[in-house]
Amino acid sequence: MFTTSISPALKSHLQAQLHFAADLSRKFVDTAQQVSELNLRLSQEMLEEFNKIHQQMLSARDPGEFLALAVGQMRPGGDKLQHYQQQLSRVIANANVELNRTAETHIPETSRTAAAFADEVVRKAAEETEKASQRQRDLIEKMHASVLVDGADHKNAGKRANQTH
Repeated sequence: MFTTSISPALKSHLQAQLHFAADLSRKFVDTAQQVSELNLRLSQEMLEEFNKIHQQMLSARDPGEFLALAVGQMRPGGDKLQHYQQQLSRVIANANVELNRTAETHIPETSRTAAAFADEVVRKAAEETEKASQRQRDLIEKMHASVLVDGADHKNAGKRANQTH
């Protein structure tokens, strides 16, 4: 099994990001729930109101009474929609405040852990660069030493050849 170690700085940053995302998600879900409840209440109230209006209109004795009932019910429906709009605006405004508060709470920690992780990456990159540079210097020194040894061996072989003649 392949295992890899996660640096403490990366782990800390990922945890901070996860907490931030989880809190934001909770705020969004809470807001969606409030909007759903608001929509459900409006739907129930409107359905009850339409049912009541329908019953009254069916019991109207003449077209004049029917029309008077229909016109008379327009204003209460408009008031309900206006009240709904005010409540929806309040829910959205509160959600905005909560999301901003959540961001203000988490962003400093997330920024701090991101900076710590970036510092660690820079430090490790510098260490790896130094190690690579050292390996290159060692290789160059070995190659240089090999050339000197080969050159000296070649020179000594030439001297030996001249001495035997």
